[in-house]
Amino acid sequence: MRLYVYILQAKDLPAKETFAKLHVGKHKSKTRVARDTSSPIWNEEFVFRISDVDEGDDVVVSILHHEQQDSNVTSTGLIGKVRIPLCSIAAEENQTLLPTWFVIEKLSDGKFVNIECGKILLSLSLQGKWESTSGEKVLNDKQDIINLEGVKELEGSPKDLISSKDGRRRKHHDGKHIMKNFVNQIDKLFHKKEEIFKRLHDDSSVGQTVNSNYEDATDKCSSSATCTGFEEGLDLMQSSDSEREEMPENLQGGILLDQKYLVSPCDLNKFLFTPSSQFRKELAELQGLSDVQEGPWTMIQEDTPRLTRVVTYMRAATKMVKAVKATENQVYRKASGKQFAVFVSVSTPDVPYGNTFKIELLYKILPETEPTAGGEFSRLIISWGIQFNQSTIMKGMIEGGARQGLRESFEQFANLLAKTYKTLDPAVVLDKDQVIATVQSEQKTDLKSAFLYFWSSSVICAVLLSVYVVVHMLHCEPSKVQGFEFYGLDLPDSFGELFSSGILVLLLERVYMMTMHFIQARLHRGRDQGVKANGKGWILTIALIKGTNLASVEATELFDPYVVFTCNGKTRTSSVKLQAQDPQWNEVIEFDAMEEPPSVLDVEVFDFDGPFDQGASLGHAEINFLKHTADELADLSVPLVGHHAQASQSKLQLRIFLENKNGVETMKDYLSKVEKEVGKKLNIRSPQKNSAFQKLFGLPHEEFLLKEYTCYLKRKLPVQGKLFLSARIVAFYSNVFGHKTKFYFLWEDIDDIQVLAPTFASLGSPLLLIILKKNRGLDAKHGAKSQDDEGRLWFYFQSFVSFDATSRTIMALWKTRTLSVDHRAQIAEEDQDVADPFLLPEAVAVVSDADALMMSKVYTCDLPCDV
Repeated sequence: MRLYVYILQAKDLPAKETFAKLHVGKHKSKTRVARDTSSPIWNEEFVFRISDVDEGDDVVVSILHHEQQDSNVTSTGLIGKVRIPLCSIAAEENQTLLPTWFVIEKLSDGKFVNIECGKILLSLSLQGKWESTSGEKVLNDKQDIINLEGVKELEGSPKDLISSKDGRRRKHHDGKHIMKNFVNQIDKLFHKKEEIFKRLHDDSSVGQTVNSNYEDATDKCSSSATCTGFEEGLDLMQSSDSEREEMPENLQGGILLDQKYLVSPCDLNKFLFTPSSQFRKELAELQGLSDVQEGPWTMIQEDTPRLTRVVTYMRAATKMVKAVKATENQVYRKASGKQFAVFVSVSTPDVPYGNTFKIELLYKILPETEPTAGGEFSRLIISWGIQFNQSTIMKGMIEGGARQGLRESFEQFANLLAKTYKTLDPAVVLDKDQVIATVQSEQKTDLKSAFLYFWSSSVICAVLLSVYVVVHMLHCEPSKVQGFEFYGLDLPDSFGELFSSGILVLLLERVYMMTMHFIQARLHRGRDQGVKANGKGWILTIALIKGTNLASVEATELFDPYVVFTCNGKTRTSSVKLQAQDPQWNEVIEFDAMEEPPSVLDVEVFDFDGPFDQGASLGHAEINFLKHTADELADLSVPLVGHHAQASQSKLQLRIFLENKNGVETMKDYLSKVEKEVGKKLNIRSPQKNSAFQKLFGLPHEEFLLKEYTCYLKRKLPVQGKLFLSARIVAFYSNVFGHKTKFYFLWEDIDDIQVLAPTFASLGSPLLLIILKKNRGLDAKHGAKSQDDEGRLWFYFQSFVSFDATSRTIMALWKTRTLSVDHRAQIAEEDQDVADPFLLPEAVAVVSDADALMMSKVYTCDLPCDV
């Protein structure tokens, strides 16, 4: 039997140059040294041959610090260890321990004593059978050779996983697959010159049928198709005229995937299309494909050499279509070392109307030219199209079904690929501190802003004319008193002097108004910009970068925009950018710590019109934190809504960071506040339930589940499902015979909650009515039973197991959330307005909750009531 140990990565280590050492019985091995990082990524595989699993046998992984003392002298220090019993691995399902984070044990002595040593991500698997007889041992060795192609046989020898990823697990092959691979190996030994290949049939060829695409070809390599390896074929294409060929255009059906990955184009191409690719195997498992047969890559000698192969597989049955066989013809259209294009033609003749069409796919791998500190990266573009061999009235239905199926398949493709290679986003390359430092370094000074504002024709003319008049006055003698003049009063002596004086006065007035407007705008900026957040809790940081295509109320008017941010009842204001249609702010704004995680950020752009006037709105937007990931918020382009803003396509570029500075304590404080309203203990659900809840509704990781209830959603027909309550949303999910109903809305969207008495229509069960505010929660409109004249959605829920407890919990959560947003400031003001404290009469005593248990019963009675 063989033990596979995968050392994937570690995090939060107390040292930066570290490596892992592995002990299994008498065998030892170690990883490479990871330098200049406290969160190393090794992705290395170790193979050990063991004869038996004893209860005392452990897998010991030690983390060591590698220190360079002199040029030739190095030393190591133990950071910590992780022990995993072999018997616990054998007890796991399929004898495989999925990737799991293990806490590194602290040391009692040494350099790293009594400090947190971090965590390490490990995966372990036992494969094979126990060596009982010599015959079984030979058979097991053969099976190991077949299933472990490319793994070194030296015990304990590590191998870097070229295409390894976090969370990788090896799937066990059943006996059918093992015997089929074994037969293929024997066949290669006796027929070295025979290879399985298929010729790609050109769709434009006339009079040829496509039947040969679905048969297993075992002919020998002819003169037009030369058997070659994958690496040799790519080298041959690169040395030919492939560099001169242009990259093919995307197919007509549209783009299925367009993403940048932190990997070189050559490595990404090998990872996707190399023979026996582990990624393809896991993708087939994920999509339910079986009997996958990959033909060898062969070279077709045409005008330019083409590398091609044939892949066949069985697609799993669905509710509408039985299990069908599919054949893929894969052809390299371009392979230049940095750019790759693979054309795939998929035939499925067993599906209805399958002989009338083919699905076409085009994989394009391009190098990305933008520099980044993260290393070399590439762009993967996958487009699709459909080619009809003959006309059919089902063309529209076929195209729609193919489009939906491909989107679902390549969504799984993208998610699986993202686990191996990081997707390139601005938030991945730059963290919060780097973004803020960059924004603050690009901020303009007040002197530069003043120069740009006053550098106008009116100011220049006023200055020049004023200087000209002053110089003229110095060179002239005082004029005689004449006309209606008297001593101290000098009137214009001609219409020319009157006209010149009027122009000078108007220009000086214009300069004066501009100066006052500039000073008012500078004073309006002051309070919020550059102020650091106070307190512990949820800290919201906004980097306001710029605005584009801002539109004023009057197209001929220059405007002075500024931005107002509102979150959880708190407001922050940016500076005023004078006379700018595409303003560059480069400002950092922080909100003070909030007890509850914010749900929505309101953004509105105004035109500054003095300190006492409410400026005209240039557009507004609402950012829902639940609909954006942290990476998306880190570089967000927000389109503004408004009559003029939508016509001009106005946008704001923001970078938003939401952090919890108080950790678990913030969550505990929130729960304690809700428990006082509810009157009962509330517990956070398990990490597994939280993760499933977040994945079901596409929520960020900071959202945590509080309660879930089984109930009916009352519409035209009642729908059985579950009602989920979290810190920020009310959600409902139902799956009745494959028909799914899923929606959620914010606590802040609720206008009223009512408890309705049981009626005959409700089958004697009370109803919980939730009414949303006007034009709110429109994404959940399909779950509402009705909409009133004011545009409010009405949701009815019934048949709770414990209606009183459920309604009390929902009301308490709603009041806690809405009071913190809408009424907290009002209540605080009312408390301040009270001059004297409220004095109770002497006959009235205050009774606490603890004293209530000690009260004696004085009077009780039972009253009849009609049900």
